[in-house]
Amino acid sequence: MKVAVTYQNGQVFQHFGHTEEFKIYTVQNDEVKDGIVVPTLGSGHGALAGFLQQQGVDVLICGGIGAGAKQALAEAGIRLYGGVTGLADEAVKAFAAGKLQFDPDVACSHHEDGHHNCGNHSCGSH
Repeated sequence: MKVAVTYQNGQVFQHFGHTEEFKIYTVQNDEVKDGIVVPTLGSGHGALAGFLQQQGVDVLICGGIGAGAKQALAEAGIRLYGGVTGLADEAVKAFAAGKLQFDPDVACSHHEDGHHNCGNHSCGSH
């Protein structure tokens, strides 16, 4: 199984649509086998689901994510574990062990003032 994590400086990046890199891990028999950092090459929002599908990803771990991206992932058959914070490697280890803490109702809502709130944090201006 391939598990992708929105990635920045070793951490779970908190805005799916602005992700510049994913770390894609191979998980077998509840163990993390390896991980490689893959740049998105400028893909954004809706295109990222297709990018992950092309990489053979089965599961995405991320911070905040909008409704459109959630729908695109569902259509691509990629399971979503959102609202995750902390170290990417630790998140995947927790996932493999069946202990990942995530928010099944994670949402990224954009506001008219030019700022938005993704999950439990503010991403800043959009």
